[in-house]
Formats: sequence, C-alpha cells, structure tokens
Amino acid sequence: MSTAGTIDRPVTHEPHKQAPMTSSASEPSGSATPAVTTIGATASRQNRTREMQLIPEALARAHMHERRREADAERQAVRLVAARRMQRRAERVSMRARRALAMAVMQ
Repeated sequence: MSTAGTIDRPVTHEPHKQAPMTSSASEPSGSATPAVTTIGATASRQNRTREMQLIPEALARAHMHERRREADAERQAVRLVAARRMQRRAERVSMRARRALAMAVMQ
C-alpha cells in the first residue's frame, strides 16, 4: 500500500526523505513570505543575551530604589509620630504651668 503522505501525516518523519514542497500554479510566485535566514539571527541572539543579562541588574536597581523610597517614607512617618508625641507632652506641661500660675495668683 503506497499512499502519498500529507503535510499533517507525512509518509516518513525524516526530513531528508520527504519530498520538497513546491508552490502550486494558482499561487503567485512572489506571494509567499521569504525564507527565514539565519545570517542576522546570531547577532540578534547575542544582543538579546546581553540585554537579558542586564535585566536582573535593572530589576535589582529598581527594587533598591523602591526599598529606599519606602525607608524614607517610614523614617518620615516615625519623625511625624515623634513630633506629635512631643507636641502633646509640651501642651500638657503648658497646661500644668498655667494651672500652677493660676493657683499661685488665687492664693
């Protein structure tokens, strides 16, 4: 049984034993996309590799920038809480001094 294979089910799976693909007569000769060449592939692959090697550095830089910003915001929040605490303490001391002065004047 010698049936011709199709693209989906070739007679053999070995590429060198398969018949080469030919264009049909109904298809214009220049309509197909050009064959992929590997001339520029090596250079682009090396460039992509270099860029991919720099990605972790950029991520680390962005991460450290974000951590620094968070630390600055945390320090500012701590300073604000301390300032409010000192302000309340100063108000209590001021009220105590006013009361003491009022008591001294009343006697």
